[in-house]
Amino acid sequence: MRRRVLGIACSPRAGGNSDLLVEETLAGAESAGGAVELIALRDLDLTPCQECDVCLSSGECPIDDDFLEVLEKLLACDRLILATPIFFMSVTAYAKALIERCQCLWARKYVLHQPLFPDQQRDRRAMLISVAGTKSEQMFDCIELTIKYWLDVLEMKHVSSLFVNQIDAKGDIRKHSSALEEAFRMGQSLVTDAQAPDKPEVIRLFGGLSGETALSGDNL
Repeated sequence: MRRRVLGIACSPRAGGNSDLLVEETLAGAESAGGAVELIALRDLDLTPCQECDVCLSSGECPIDDDFLEVLEKLLACDRLILATPIFFMSVTAYAKALIERCQCLWARKYVLHQPLFPDQQRDRRAMLISVAGTKSEQMFDCIELTIKYWLDVLEMKHVSSLFVNQIDAKGDIRKHSSALEEAFRMGQSLVTDAQAPDKPEVIRLFGGLSGETALSGDNL
């Protein structure tokens, strides 16, 4: 059966650098046999969590908007790719709204003790893509804990991250072939790797005015 791969674009800018990277990653996943889908949060009606606490007793979010459709896709997919630029040392407001609305899943798991998948153990894996426009080598440290605990609630294993820094102007990522090549490769690996790694593969790329990139990989 084909792996269901869901890409989520979190940038407010259509066709921006993180959009292009998630599209390339999905292309890699599709080339490896994955059934891919891309959604852009900017196109959806997504209200932030209202802290009404209804989910603490029901496990359901009572807000009637597009989150309910996204939640269905989040639970159905086998592989997830979240792509976000860095805004003020964090994920975008779109990404944060989605993450916070998953409070209903946290309530199911930790308050109501209801398994997300009661009938089966599922192999669910996730990849993080993020783009920033500064020279700081610590730019992406800020989002790793947020993503770690969100993926825990989703019962997904974080297997890889692609971080590209010093990229700012719309479309500049096209000048950096290493970033696009890594995105494609990592999309393939997301589908084809038989066993999830013990620690996520982390690829860090740094852009520059010349269009050249420096590549480093590590395991965090």
